[in-house]
Amino acid sequence: MLETTCDDMLFGRLKLLQPLNGQRVSMDTILLSAWVKVRSGTREVLEAGCATGAVSLLLAMKHGKIHVTGVDIQPELIELATLNVSNNGLTDRVKFIAGDIRDKNLLPREKYDALAVNPPYSSLSAGRESPDDSRTTSRLEVSCTPDDVAELAQRVLKCRGRLFTIFTSERLDVFLSAMRDHRIIPKRMRPVYPAMDYNSGVFLCECVKGGGEGMNILPPLFVRDDEGNYTNEILTAYEPDGYV
Repeated sequence: MLETTCDDMLFGRLKLLQPLNGQRVSMDTILLSAWVKVRSGTREVLEAGCATGAVSLLLAMKHGKIHVTGVDIQPELIELATLNVSNNGLTDRVKFIAGDIRDKNLLPREKYDALAVNPPYSSLSAGRESPDDSRTTSRLEVSCTPDDVAELAQRVLKCRGRLFTIFTSERLDVFLSAMRDHRIIPKRMRPVYPAMDYNSGVFLCECVKGGGEGMNILPPLFVRDDEGNYTNEILTAYEPDGYV
């Protein structure tokens, strides 16, 4: 059994069990949940690579009418995610499945209005694997590449369904190529910078299945201001109804 901690999110509205060592909530988790735009017709949402379920639970708490399904290849994390659903009273609207997103029989086709995913940022050639298998799975493309994400979106999203993701800026070219190869068209993007005078570390992107040409590049999102403090936009992302 994993050694765990129980941590507060959304200023105590959400309690999350997560491994003491291994895959834990990061700022990227919060930014992704704040980036997802739930439109009026959105009912079914899928989170791929859900780990202990933070994004799925955050979305369900922020948006009262949606049903969220989370999937992860690591059964031990799905066990924690399932406990998190029960502990937060969301069993009627959130469920979790252990499985590989590359399995074409795992999920129903063209069911979901939106897909959220924070895929591994590094290719297998980028560095050594961590002795912690969970961290390796979350950091390196062991079981999920940008192409896998694009193929999943093409398979499970409804026509005009939307993919919301956060990914490393240094591999933007790889991401865009994979999306366009599967007709998952980037429509809205926002680069995230650690602070002024730094290169962008990650970007947030919204793509549309079968979308047309044209993409909006939003103003940069800075994590810290000139004095080293978190910016108001970053602090807003941590609020119960925060968006970026």
